[in-house]
Amino acid sequence: MSAETRTKTMNMIEAINSAMDVMLERDPATVVMGEDVGYFGGVFRATAGLQKKHGKTRVFDTPINECGIIGVAVGMGAYGLRPVPEIQFADYIYPGLDQLVSEAARLRYRSANDYICPMTVRTPFGGGIFGGQTHSQSPESIMTHICGVKTVIPSNPYDAKGLLIAAIEDNDPVVFLEPKRIYNGPFSGYYDRPVEPWSKHDASAVPEGYYRIDLGKAATVREGEAVTVLAYGTMVHVAKTIIEEMGIDAEILDLRTLLPLDIAAIEASVKKTGRCLIIHEATRTSGFGAELAALVQERCFYHLEAPVERVTGFDTPYPHSLEWAYFPGPVRIATALTKILKD
Repeated sequence: MSAETRTKTMNMIEAINSAMDVMLERDPATVVMGEDVGYFGGVFRATAGLQKKHGKTRVFDTPINECGIIGVAVGMGAYGLRPVPEIQFADYIYPGLDQLVSEAARLRYRSANDYICPMTVRTPFGGGIFGGQTHSQSPESIMTHICGVKTVIPSNPYDAKGLLIAAIEDNDPVVFLEPKRIYNGPFSGYYDRPVEPWSKHDASAVPEGYYRIDLGKAATVREGEAVTVLAYGTMVHVAKTIIEEMGIDAEILDLRTLLPLDIAAIEASVKKTGRCLIIHEATRTSGFGAELAALVQERCFYHLEAPVERVTGFDTPYPHSLEWAYFPGPVRIATALTKILKD
């Protein structure tokens, strides 16, 4: 049995590590870089063992300088490498935004396709781990506002590896946001319940070798007729738990990539169900849910039987002591579902 067909039980960290290992082996232009990614193997151990296997010129540590990390990666991409820089927490990607927005995203356009920027910025994001305001943010809507950058968010180990390989092979810059709350197992939304390991779920069976999941394709997690639920990352699992507990015939779409967005899948689902609930952890105002709501309204207006609803984080910094009030959990999601089905 080949590595492409032989599977191994992995959590999301191991699947992400495997994706980079495969690409480092497969493509000599691939390099992994970031704070503590080399000898230490990353703060979440996502790059553990890669430097030892592939060498210090392929997997290397950088200074604590996010602007420099992304800026250097832009130059690497322009000269033929495929850098995979890690920003240790998404909260610290902001110092690198100038390089990401003004250089990486524009390089192909302003050089008339003479240069490309095949760069994949990996970064853990989201809350649920008591990280406080500077280790819990969800900046995905900022990334989707940058023309020329693709935004990817996996929700399980199988998707994480396939999507990361596709991102690394892409000739344009990709921001690969990793929901750290589900690194080691899916999350039900009930913080007082034991963590369930990925090994109990089918999505933990990950091929050891190369495979890819094309960007821009949503996945139907659960089929239903009563309401369409749009979610990504951690919220996919929270939504699934609540829906099954309530016994609602809901259809759940895991968007997987926010840009490019699988608008065809969204449109088909909402036209079938006539109702739409959007769930994300990021703040509400100008969150990606607002864009989704606008798209659904534009494309599915005559099929809607109720207003589009959103359950999101609040318009505040991420609170440490009130984390579970901020987090879109069972109570708020159940309330929204009850409302939308009554309308």
